[in-house]
Amino acid sequence: MTSKFKVCLVVVTAMLLGSCASGPPKLPYPAFVQVDELEDIFMASLPGVRAKQLSGDPQTRRTSNRVDLPKDWQGTSGGAPGRSMEIYVINGKLTVADIVLERGGYAFLPAGSLGFNLTAKEGARILYFVNDTDPESVIRSPIIINSNLLKWADTAKVGVSTKDLRNDPGNGAKTWLVRVSTGAAQAWESSSAMREGYLVTGNQQYAECVNGKTELWQYAPGGYFYRPASTISGGPESLALTESIWVMREMGRGDTTIWPSCVVQEPDPQP
Repeated sequence: MTSKFKVCLVVVTAMLLGSCASGPPKLPYPAFVQVDELEDIFMASLPGVRAKQLSGDPQTRRTSNRVDLPKDWQGTSGGAPGRSMEIYVINGKLTVADIVLERGGYAFLPAGSLGFNLTAKEGARILYFVNDTDPESVIRSPIIINSNLLKWADTAKVGVSTKDLRNDPGNGAKTWLVRVSTGAAQAWESSSAMREGYLVTGNQQYAECVNGKTELWQYAPGGYFYRPASTISGGPESLALTESIWVMREMGRGDTTIWPSCVVQEPDPQP
């Protein structure tokens, strides 16, 4: 057996894919995205930063980004007037007004908030979201928290726990953390709302169900997906290879449906 063949065999075994040279499956929506591979973009609202756009809508100015703030950076949250904004600190420290957010820090600044000063004396890597205008949103006060102080809440899924960062009772929009224990598998499921996720730590294999066909790949830290409403994903092959923590978001009230398999058929509604 040649050395080249041995290398290919190792990759196939580790990735559970059929070809050494294969890449992520081509999907009709962004999934299996590794953010480090995206091109840098300019952000007028945060001058002097390096940014990767994860998704967005140029008409409504909704945008999801990962942003690297250099040392001694200063800015403001007033760069997107009339829009609510969310920040999650992946690494480093970011000061919002006079509150220091370290790794795991989260801020939701609703539309109409005064522009907060933002500073990153030591630099920081953050997730930065600007949301569509939504008159049904009822959260009118800023939320600034250290998620590390929140307790993980068990769910009905074995090996999966969550922390709520924001849950708007008006429009149902929510942002939360999901922790998946090593080896924990997933069910096939869909949400009636658009959902996006960014893998902060860990490694997780995941499957997308596209036209009744399973598309399988692995996420490493910095992995991202954007699933349109009613997209089916999960399944028994979706499992955490190591303990994994995700930042998840839905822009509206999402009802979850459990599916028996990756086949388009009548679902079994979740109680």
